[in-house]
Amino acid sequence: MDLTMCGLLIERAEELARLYAEHGNWNEVKEIWFDERLSNRSTRGSSQKIYRVLTSRFKNAPTALPNPSTLPAIFDECQTTRDKAQILYLYLVSDDSLVRYVVHEYVARLTEGNPNPLDFSNETLVDILTQLEYSDGDSFDYAESTTERWCEGFRSVVREIGVLDGQQSVVGESPSIGDISLLVAMDYSYESGDDEWLTAPRGLLYLFQPENRWEELFDRVVSTDAWEYLELHGDLDVRPSDEPYSWALDGGES
Repeated sequence: MDLTMCGLLIERAEELARLYAEHGNWNEVKEIWFDERLSNRSTRGSSQKIYRVLTSRFKNAPTALPNPSTLPAIFDECQTTRDKAQILYLYLVSDDSLVRYVVHEYVARLTEGNPNPLDFSNETLVDILTQLEYSDGDSFDYAESTTERWCEGFRSVVREIGVLDGQQSVVGESPSIGDISLLVAMDYSYESGDDEWLTAPRGLLYLFQPENRWEELFDRVVSTDAWEYLELHGDLDVRPSDEPYSWALDGGES
């Protein structure tokens, strides 16, 4: 239940990614991280937890997401903090099975056309959580106070990616996506899918983009030159112009 304490921690995650890009070794990153934390009078316990949670997301990230060493170049192209949050959120969903389960449930609510599909109230979240059954047959079973903190932590995450507006709101809308986070979401969708990935682009779904927005998002990503339209077997398809994430290494989406 680390989400209740950590959330996305954008600045800390960006700092870790820059250290890794500079040193290329997690052991060196860890040593520098703790030296800097202690010199700034941070408690070692909180520093350890933050480091453990954030590095888990980076170390366990699927190859479909950018290598952490590439993130600083990607972040440098981001126009807003929200763009960075939407990118880091994909690492969280990939790493945290409970978050992924809940996100999948909301994606299903969105694609099925449920009324108020993005209702993140405690009542709705708890209803989703209580349907969870682990592979060993156990069900979700935490103290009420712990569950409430988790729900608040989850809301803080979807607030950071632009789904919720304001500290008190619990019902959200599909967020707007910046150009850089859109490129990451599209490359992630392409890399983690198969030949039918266009019918369920994972990155767009995880960012709660309904199907009626996909065509507009495809047009936008093609306008960056990092993607292009191709006609295959009489159908119009959209594919990366080069290797996924090469646009980041080349210095922007152009």
